[in-house]
Amino acid sequence: MNLLKLRWTTAAWSIVYLLLLLSLQTVFSIVTAFLLVLPVAILFTALNTKSFIAHVAPVWLIALLISPIYLIFAIYFAIPGIVMGYLYRKRRAAMQVLKYGIATMLAEMLLLLLISTAFFQLNLSDYVDEIVQITTAPLIEMGIENGVGGQLLGTEIDTQLIKDQTMRMVPFAMIMSALLMTVVTHALARPTLNSLGLSVPKLKPAREWRMPRSLIWYYLLIFFLSIATMDSDNYFMNMVVANGMPLLQICFMIQALGFFYFLAYERKWHPIIPLLTAIPIVLFPPALIIGILDLAFPLRQAFSKNKR
Repeated sequence: MNLLKLRWTTAAWSIVYLLLLLSLQTVFSIVTAFLLVLPVAILFTALNTKSFIAHVAPVWLIALLISPIYLIFAIYFAIPGIVMGYLYRKRRAAMQVLKYGIATMLAEMLLLLLISTAFFQLNLSDYVDEIVQITTAPLIEMGIENGVGGQLLGTEIDTQLIKDQTMRMVPFAMIMSALLMTVVTHALARPTLNSLGLSVPKLKPAREWRMPRSLIWYYLLIFFLSIATMDSDNYFMNMVVANGMPLLQICFMIQALGFFYFLAYERKWHPIIPLLTAIPIVLFPPALIIGILDLAFPLRQAFSKNKR
């Protein structure tokens, strides 16, 4: 690749990195936060370590001069970007990059929560309670408490219920955030790096997506736990069920989608057909049974034999 083009491109990504950092204090942060790992991953992959530091150091310095909080954000999002960039350099499999990226982000989230609790007296329960109160207050002020909305949100009992459910779902929210950030980073980094002449391994085709068969046993365990703890006050078990069930359901959704892509490939269907099946799979929970059956039984082999 032309060296001058590489320099201009990496310089542009440094500017993008700075702009994304500065956007975190704006209303756009809900979107830009998912993109902040991307510039670091691209820069670390495209440049050697010395050049990477030369590109990132000015961004961090400007961030520090504006506000120390921006520097903290910069370092926080840079770590998973460096991990993913390092694996891209080594041409590791895409799934391995995603796994390490997700693990790094989760480790950071847990460490940040630990530090905030131990040294800055952050009380997560009080914070969630404040968010719930802020969210429900406008509805109550508008008089919705006299209607259906008030029946759901207006009373103290229901507000407490929302808070408790939110607290239980914190691990799920952390895992999904890490997953989305990593997937978005990989989805955008791969074509960008390819355009720079850097080959990055891609994920397996959707028709080859397979989840570990052990998930079926985990699903059965969570299912029976949900029945056993239905009226229980055991906070830990309730949290395991509340987080484990939706995570497993997402896995089965992916398995079902992979099955339909496999079926479309075997039957030579139009590529849009398996994509459209994602809609009922997501909106109609019983459709998950397809993913479970595909995982438990050799459905794909059966369809392959029928074709022959």
